[in-house]
Amino acid sequence: MRLLLSAVVVGLIAVGSLQVANPTPVGILTGTVVDGAGSPVAGATVELRVGPRVDRSTATDTKGEFRFENVASGSYEVHARIAGFDPVSMRVVVDDKPVTPIRLAMTQSPVARSQARVEKSVPGGVMGGVVGGLPGAPPPPNAAPVAVGAGGGGMAYDQMRARASVAFNTEAYDKIDENRFHRVTDDPLSTFSIDVDTASYSNVRRFLNQGALPPADAVRVEELVNYFRFAYKDSQDGAPFSVTTEVSACPWNPRHRLALVGLQARRLTAERTPPRNLVFLLDVSGSMTPPDKLPLVKTAMRMLADTLNPADRVAIVVYAGASGLVLPSTPGSRKADIQRAIADLQPGGSTNGAAGIQLAYDIASLSFLKEGINRVILATDGDFNVGVTSQGELIRLIEEKREKGIFLSVLGVGTGNLKDSTMEKLADKGNGNYAYLDSLHEARRVLIAEAGATLVTVAKDVKIQVEFNPRAVGADKLIGYENRILQHQDFNNDKKDAGEIGAGHTVTALYEIIPPGEPIETGGVDPLKYQEASKPNAAAKSDELMTVKLRFKQPDGDTSRLISVAVRDRVGELTPNLGFAAAVAEFGMLLRRSEFKGQSTWSTAQDLARRYRGDDPDGYRAEFVRLIDLAAALDAQNMTSPQSRR
Repeated sequence: MRLLLSAVVVGLIAVGSLQVANPTPVGILTGTVVDGAGSPVAGATVELRVGPRVDRSTATDTKGEFRFENVASGSYEVHARIAGFDPVSMRVVVDDKPVTPIRLAMTQSPVARSQARVEKSVPGGVMGGVVGGLPGAPPPPNAAPVAVGAGGGGMAYDQMRARASVAFNTEAYDKIDENRFHRVTDDPLSTFSIDVDTASYSNVRRFLNQGALPPADAVRVEELVNYFRFAYKDSQDGAPFSVTTEVSACPWNPRHRLALVGLQARRLTAERTPPRNLVFLLDVSGSMTPPDKLPLVKTAMRMLADTLNPADRVAIVVYAGASGLVLPSTPGSRKADIQRAIADLQPGGSTNGAAGIQLAYDIASLSFLKEGINRVILATDGDFNVGVTSQGELIRLIEEKREKGIFLSVLGVGTGNLKDSTMEKLADKGNGNYAYLDSLHEARRVLIAEAGATLVTVAKDVKIQVEFNPRAVGADKLIGYENRILQHQDFNNDKKDAGEIGAGHTVTALYEIIPPGEPIETGGVDPLKYQEASKPNAAAKSDELMTVKLRFKQPDGDTSRLISVAVRDRVGELTPNLGFAAAVAEFGMLLRRSEFKGQSTWSTAQDLARRYRGDDPDGYRAEFVRLIDLAAALDAQNMTSPQSRR
């Protein structure tokens, strides 16, 4: 059969072009959907139309490819669409020659992009009508025209977009007051909740890949370190996790020591993974139109749907101008129904998430699996109106459902409006984790490759308390975990919420330790008038550097268990675990321009990362080495820019 191609332009589209490739068998029509730069467009809906009728439809995979089988002879229109792009069509006539794969090139829609930005700039997303409808739709009747081009006193679209991206950047990060050194004679304890979030690392990666250094408060060092898996010993005798400790000289200050506390959560095989009751709560407001937002989430959900077991259940709740149930709780065996519901999702409307989250919890409750995983997964770019009446009321709802066994995880997407601090807080209160999806690769890592660590909790309310021996430690500083610090009395208080650890996950904490006799800059206090400072007891004369205590609860338990591990005062060589963790910590301190970075440089961080990269099957550590290169170049550029010399 011979394929005759003629491009049909719909809106602002690029003409599809023919590729020379190996012919495909008769009756099979294949092709690729790309953007204006030639990059694959994943998750696009591709329809094979006969006149006004849709004969069949499919979605592009991660390579932007699609495939139709058993295509009868005749004339067809191949139509592709996805939020944020103008739709594109191509006419194909089939006769008796071999078929060549087709290529559809899409152009991002200026209307869709301007609609999304206008919606963010106006409370409620209304300007002469609701903004944020289907991509390619005409602007509201009362909307001011957008001038494309420099003539006639109008602003070129690219110029307007550049200004808008600055004016409407409302990303929000909580201020981080970096931990300081504490004299052990004043306070021998350090108490904190574990943290398994990884959002900060992928968000930092997004900034660097876009050619900018991240804001200092976007850099949470513990999340950078915990993005990586380390080779800690496996848990034994049914314990939910193991504990590993290491001590070495501190790379950025050789007069100090660097101590590592590492947890390795129990690993689960696919056969032992409990069934999942998942309710996706999706922001489908107009601001979710760009390809790195709702289209990315849709593609990730399609990939997840392919991994579902018959015992799993999935539901989809959306919120925008109103909340609604798109897909009732559906068994994993009905993959076609799940895929169809995902494909039909479209952005549009303003943001109001309050009713949505209540509906999501109601659906999760109705489908509750007593011996399974019950979780609401919120995906948003940050336009989340917490409104029942206040954020406090929303958090109380999340905490109430947490106590009933329904946890909340948060997936952040997109740029310009990321409400990082709110997302982290909601996930924390919901006994879940917070991840930022900067790419489809990251979405696959979070939802599929590491679904156990993301979704299957093996221990909850995990707290760490370290007691330092004053004969071996002059002062200590916990690196990172600033927003996870607990009061010392909280360690034994089973009513105090703390972090969760998922199956197969590793958690790493680092302490910089100043030995006795070395200078300590802590500010200090005046000598006490009415009592003497405490004196070390007989136990302090041992060869112990510190004691690490951990408390945790079973996922369905209310009473904590205690683990205690003594750490000997022995300084060893850097191991692959401690060496690579130190490299990531240096990277974080340099990005934050920390006053405690000591002798750290981009070069020393990169040298450490290369030397201790170790086993890297997924390439994440090699990517980290490249990110250090990027950060170093951007930092050098900032230092030599005209603004830096003013």
